[in-house]
This record gives sequence, structure tokens and C-alpha cells, in this order.
Amino acid sequence: MKIVFLTAGAAGMYCGSCMHDNALAKALRQDGNDCILQPLYTPIRTDELSVAQDRVFFGGVNIYLTEKLPLFRFVPRSVKRLLDRPAFLKWATRRASSTDASGLGDLTLSMLRGEDGNQKEEVERLVRWLRDDIQPDAILLTNLLIAGSVPMIRRELPGTRVIVILQGDDAFLDYLPKRYRDAAIERMGELGRMCDWLVVNSRFYGQRMTQMLGLDPAKVVVEPLTIDGAPFVNLELAKTDRPKRIGYLARIAPEKGLHHLIDAYIDLAQRPGCESVGLDIAGWLGEQNRGYFAEQMARLSSAGLADRVRHLGSPDLDGKISMLCGIDVMSVPTEHEEPKGLSVLEAMAAGVPVVLPSKGAFPEIIEQSGGGLLVAPNDPKALADALLQVLQNESLRDELSKAGRQWVLGQRTIQTQAISLVQLIANQVQTTEHVGVQPLGAK
Repeated sequence: MKIVFLTAGAAGMYCGSCMHDNALAKALRQDGNDCILQPLYTPIRTDELSVAQDRVFFGGVNIYLTEKLPLFRFVPRSVKRLLDRPAFLKWATRRASSTDASGLGDLTLSMLRGEDGNQKEEVERLVRWLRDDIQPDAILLTNLLIAGSVPMIRRELPGTRVIVILQGDDAFLDYLPKRYRDAAIERMGELGRMCDWLVVNSRFYGQRMTQMLGLDPAKVVVEPLTIDGAPFVNLELAKTDRPKRIGYLARIAPEKGLHHLIDAYIDLAQRPGCESVGLDIAGWLGEQNRGYFAEQMARLSSAGLADRVRHLGSPDLDGKISMLCGIDVMSVPTEHEEPKGLSVLEAMAAGVPVVLPSKGAFPEIIEQSGGGLLVAPNDPKALADALLQVLQNESLRDELSKAGRQWVLGQRTIQTQAISLVQLIANQVQTTEHVGVQPLGAK
């Protein structure tokens, strides 16, 4: 089967969606499919070897200048192609993660309008490549925000299946001013209804997006989140007599709730038996959140805990695994309703129990895996209590560790998802849990 997977590059940052798309494309290839992972906007950055194409459509510099400078639309195509070179895009967008999404309303709507927007030339270039050079059986899109080309794809490639993965689209929309947000939601609903299937990683997110976008529930398919389990299979899980450590592994931003974990940690550190408990913090830190992070570190310093905290930056795969092997429990107490939880699955695969707020996709993950505890959202004391329970109860910690690890490596590997997606493309939807594909409207 020939599949084109359109993934949205996130400039220079490690992006969970990019990393998952890369792993899924690799698994689809290993399963015997001809899968092309094609970046849009910028090259993708992953924590392992990228299998993406060394070319970019809708180059971030080009589409931004086309939107902001009307005369740029008359620049020769040969010049525009120079601006799409991966090396140039990596250099030009190295600080792009600091861009305020609230200022991208016009560009967002233009991209969603596709051939009726200011990026018409690039829509035509992409569709021409798909039609004349590739002729795929299916096109996967990593979110609906990049789906502006779908109407032309439907017209020019009528036999090609179109599947969109919904994974955090709403989080971007929440940053837009209301008039842009409302228009984007209306257009995304129109585009979603043109697709064959829309894939979500949790029933929570499927229900949320179906209601928000006015989608047909029968077309929304729950495909549980997976990871590449290979790097975690042969880990040495034995713990030494070192002091216990708590871990945070996620993008460093207010919506990911690092401040809630620091509240809980400051509380926990004052309790008997916790005098040596440490905290490891890792994840992408964008320019716009450096002040936020500095505030959190200052709070730790004021509490006399700076020497027990390690900031590990934005680790690659080896660094991530090294961190996970050095902690005893992990928590990402998000403020927003998390649709996925990739680092949660990675922690479980490494035998690390998790403590998470009871909202978003987290309840489904914990209920199915048994690999952690749920606490009331935005309640630092409840979070501290649960962290203490895991740290001080060795039998509970071992039970959670084994259950989570067995569940991820047995049921939530990327190879399983690749097989399910191929069945979905072939219109062979299964409703049994072991396959991992379940229509949202199914009883």
C-alpha cells in the first residue's frame, strides 16, 4: 500500500507529534507499506533517526511572507524554492517556537481555505506532486489545521483515502482571538466532514472534537496512543539505594502544569522521610516561556531546594531514557485537558509509575494500564500525597511499575497502530479492543 503521511514540522523544537509521526511512518514501512513521511512548514526534529523526506511543502518562511507581504506573491517560483531548502528553514525558524499563536489568525484561516487562500500556489504544487508523481492509496494528515488542501485532493485524486489525526488542534485554536477561532472551527468542521476517517487517541478527545467541529461520530475512530517500544525492552530496571527522585518530562509551559508539580514538591520536601527526595525537570523550553521557568526555579531556590533539583534540558532519546531510569515516579500535572500523553507511555515503558490529574486522556490511560495514580486536578496537596504514597510504598511502586510496563510493551506499541491504520485505510474497521481501532459511535 502506498501512503503519504503529511506531518507539520515544529521548527527547531522536539515535538511529540513529529516524533510519533516519524515512528509510525517507520513502522508502516517495516510492515511492508510504501510510506512517504512528508514535512510541511519546516523539517521535523525527532529524538531518533528521521525517515522524513528531505524537502518541504508550504515552507514556513514562504507562507508567512506570502500572507504578510502581498507583493511577495509575485516573487519568481525559483526564488521561493530557495527559501524552502531544509537547511535554510532550520536556520530561519530556529527561534520560531517563540512566535505568539495569537498573531497568526489571518495565516491560519488562509491555510485552512486552501486553494481559496493566499497559499493557493503551494496547494497546487502539493496536489500536483501527489497526483502526478506519487498517486497514493491514502494520505494521512497529522492534524486538521493542515487540511486546507483536502478539497483539491478530493477532486484531483478521487480514489485516494484521506485520514486526519486529531491531536491537539484545539490547544492551538485556544490561542487565537475569538473571531479567528470561531471561523477556524467552522472551516475545520467542513474539512473534517470531507475526510474518510478522523483518528483520535482517546475517547475523551474524540467526543470533544466531534462536538466542537460538528463531525459525524461514525467517522471518528479511537486509535489509542502508542510508542516505539524497542528502546525500552532491554532496560535494566533495578533501582539502587540512591535517594528517591520525582520526574517531569514535557514541554515546559504553564499549560503543562510544571508550577503545580513544584507546589507539590515544595510541600513534599518538608515532610518526614523526604529530606533527600530530588526532582528532575526535562522538556522543550521555548523563548516565550523562559520567564515562566525562571520563576519556578526561583521558587525552588527560595524554598532551599535548588541543590536537589536538576534541569536536564530537552533530551534526545538516549538522554530521555537515562532520565527515566534515574527517577522513581513521574508527574505531568497539566492544566489543559491532555489529548495524548506520549511521555506518560514512555515513562511506563521504562517501569516508572506516574501520578496524573484526573482529566483529559489520563483517566483512560490509568484505568487501562494500572500503571499509576490519578489525583484531583489543580490540587498540589493531593498531588504531594499521591507522590509520597508511591515513593514510600515499595510494594505499590513495584506493582504500578510492572503493570504499566507490561501494558505499554504488550498493547501500546507503534507496530500495533501501523497494522490498525492499514486496516482502516482498507475499510476493514474492527471494533475489538485487541485491534485497537474502535469507531467512536460504537456501543
